Amino acid sequence: MSFWPAPYVDVPVHATVTLPGSKSITNRALILAALADGPSTLTGALRSRDTNLMIAALRALGTTIEGEADTLTVTPAATLTGGAVDCGLAGTVMRFLPSVAALAAGDVAFDGDAQARVRPLSTILDALRSLGADIDGAALPFTVHGNGALRGGTVTIDASGSSQFVSGLLLSAARFDEGLTVHHDGKALPSMPHIEMTVEMLRRADVQVQAPANSRKAQTWTVSPGPIRAVDWDVEPDLSNATPFLAAAAVTGGEVKIPHWPRLTTQPGDVIREILVRMGAEARIFDGVLTVRGPDRLAGIDIDLHDVGELTPTVAALAALADSPSWLRGIAHLRGHETDRLAALSTEINRLGGKVTETEDGLEIVPAELHGGRWHSYADHRMATAGAILGLRVPGIEIEDIGTTAKTLPNFVALWEQMLDPSGAVHGTAH
Repeated sequence: MSFWPAPYVDVPVHATVTLPGSKSITNRALILAALADGPSTLTGALRSRDTNLMIAALRALGTTIEGEADTLTVTPAATLTGGAVDCGLAGTVMRFLPSVAALAAGDVAFDGDAQARVRPLSTILDALRSLGADIDGAALPFTVHGNGALRGGTVTIDASGSSQFVSGLLLSAARFDEGLTVHHDGKALPSMPHIEMTVEMLRRADVQVQAPANSRKAQTWTVSPGPIRAVDWDVEPDLSNATPFLAAAAVTGGEVKIPHWPRLTTQPGDVIREILVRMGAEARIFDGVLTVRGPDRLAGIDIDLHDVGELTPTVAALAALADSPSWLRGIAHLRGHETDRLAALSTEINRLGGKVTETEDGLEIVPAELHGGRWHSYADHRMATAGAILGLRVPGIEIEDIGTTAKTLPNFVALWEQMLDPSGAVHGTAH
């Protein structure tokens, strides 16, 4: 396994970083386009491992997708066909596509990386069975025996492990014969903004969706059967992928600008602005550019990240470099992500001399003098970028398998190094 010497800087970072499109929006748009009533174009689509796996999977089911850069033309198949789907480690592929596969005329075989075989999938697969699907298996690998249609109806699930279980049902539901009503019965739903993103995108495609006005208390969604209108999607930059770069400004007392930041968005990554301000940074949007300026001293934070759990690795890295304790709460569900992110973060920060304690639903992080060493990524892209943030302030950190960032940001290393170049402050201290 290769180890990347994380760049260390001893002066403030000053840079403008232009980011590619959102993975969450790209993969939802691809599915809606594949199920639409005509051709669609995606502009600004992310091209990364997760989105390329989605493209390959939809092609395997008979969808025509043309374009190799960030502009894609999607032409739905007259009839979806059977095929093989490689999920890799992409939750959006393994949890969104079984519903699509149930509409195919033929068998669809799903498999993925070794780490993906332990990710929970029974919630979505059992739900589809209750709606009329024929599926062998409860986790990867599994096979959906499609017969060209799905009855649909009403289903009750416990989606407290992942909001993707709800989105995975809603995205295809308009194509079910009876549509769909899905009830969530369980603990509070994590990552509600991602469900709101799904609902908003369905409505843009003229799908009738009933969702509770108060998303905090959302328990039931209803999708009426009918066509999905072809939409030309303009994909926003991936705001969660922006967070390590904004963190670079915060931990070095520098300034980082991100162009094309949306004024209104359903992306959870937008919450990073509030988090950084609460930790002492400045954040402002002017003329579509978000500018973050770091403080002289970074303050700890006590915050519930339940709705924005994907930001936890970035916030944990910030907290490890702050000058007062932090408590990250509401994120027990991260134990079922690409890896057990709570265990991974506490293990790796503590390996570098940190003081991180796992709690029932999160992490307690007490400032400590960190030192260099190896940082293991656990094949988790956000773990890798968290290590890079720490490396800016702690010399001698080596990150295992930085290439795992290709899951959502294939050119992370180039963007990171370009961000540091303007100051001429890069020091490769680890070898």
